[in-house]
Amino acid sequence: MKKQEYEDILKNIACFPDGASLKEIRTALKWPMSHVRTMQRRLAALVKENRLLVEGVARARRYRLPKDPTSASVMAMVRKNEFDIPLSLEAEIIREKVLEPIHLRLPVGYHREFLEQYRPNHTHYLPDITRRHLMEIGGAHGDFPAGTYARQILNRLLIDLSWNSSRLEGNTYSLLETERLLKLSEIAEGKDLKEAQMILNHKEAIEFLVDSVNDIGINRRTILNLHAILSHDLLGDAEACGRLRSIPVGIGKSVYNPLGVPQLIDECFQHIIDIASRIHDPFEQAFFLMVQLPYLQPFEDVNKRVSRLVANIPLILHNLSPLSFVDVPTPIYIQGLMGVYELNRIELLREVFIWAYERSCLHYSAKRKELGEPDPFRMRYRDLIRETVVNIVRNQMSRSAAVEFIKRFANESVPSEAKIRFIEVVETEILSLHEGNFARYRLRHSEYIAWRSVW
Repeated sequence: MKKQEYEDILKNIACFPDGASLKEIRTALKWPMSHVRTMQRRLAALVKENRLLVEGVARARRYRLPKDPTSASVMAMVRKNEFDIPLSLEAEIIREKVLEPIHLRLPVGYHREFLEQYRPNHTHYLPDITRRHLMEIGGAHGDFPAGTYARQILNRLLIDLSWNSSRLEGNTYSLLETERLLKLSEIAEGKDLKEAQMILNHKEAIEFLVDSVNDIGINRRTILNLHAILSHDLLGDAEACGRLRSIPVGIGKSVYNPLGVPQLIDECFQHIIDIASRIHDPFEQAFFLMVQLPYLQPFEDVNKRVSRLVANIPLILHNLSPLSFVDVPTPIYIQGLMGVYELNRIELLREVFIWAYERSCLHYSAKRKELGEPDPFRMRYRDLIRETVVNIVRNQMSRSAAVEFIKRFANESVPSEAKIRFIEVVETEILSLHEGNFARYRLRHSEYIAWRSVW
């Protein structure tokens, strides 16, 4: 029981970002703790274990969680969820709040002070230790002109980022179908044409960023043009492409009501750009934009897509590994944004951002040795993944045949909650197969060559 009491105390203190008094903690608890001294002993034990910080004395004393999400004390409270993404207690609290039934969540509007209280290079959404960690794993790829690394991996980046960013919008194209669309201009049968348009728009937007690296930046012109490319042929009003909105918008399944006055939208949009352009650290700059652009909702639609590609601009300019959102589950990404929209809390989205960048770095082999922890999902389904890949190669399947086979195999052999991820992993393995690694599937060279001839 005592362990559960400690967890409940920490959970409730997480609801007070600036710290909570003894009285506030006792009031927030759902179970009674009649003796003040008992509560004081519990708090003292948590402080001793570095799971709580205490500030002030006597009646001014307040307790709060450590603010650094990567510190040992916070990581001690990290727990896994259904997505295998480690989350701190603070992030889990945010998840719980945004997952409450919508009728239990209070309607909120745009809080301009959430933006205005940010001071470039003084306020930090990402702590120092986190920024250093991301720089180490994303490492500058040599002393070359801006955009050099992005050009080196452009063919892979076009597919990865186009597919993953579209997938986060509900696009149903598979990874292999996306590759066929981008490389062979083949539109998948039975799919909405808007899905193909979304992916093609992403391709054009990424090429714009990489090809125009000497002209782009965190400025009004770049962001408006990026929106125009990403929203091409997808908006009811063609004139809304590349323009700030003049009409109100809503957020589905949320109690958040974005700003509706065009003049104020313009002012806040420019303020976001002014702040972001003055941030020195590329990761802080990227995450700031991923928080503030969707929160403002400056465009009629396509706001999240714009924020994901804009976040890559500082990474491209500094020759860092890009953020392609590999393996990021849509639900937890949306929950992170809901935490920003409804609570002005960044902790959940921040932890998704950090995890996503680590996965992207692994994907692009950036300092792989520093992130060598195996993927639990791949380990769990290792034999089925191997069996699927081997079948595709030995049966000399074409791309279209492979797409159908993977879907059918997943439906027959994998639990429903794991199907989407399983398909993604197998398709990634197939696309990564080459003469230097086919032996890990115990395939013969002749089998690999025969398959490549029809692939």
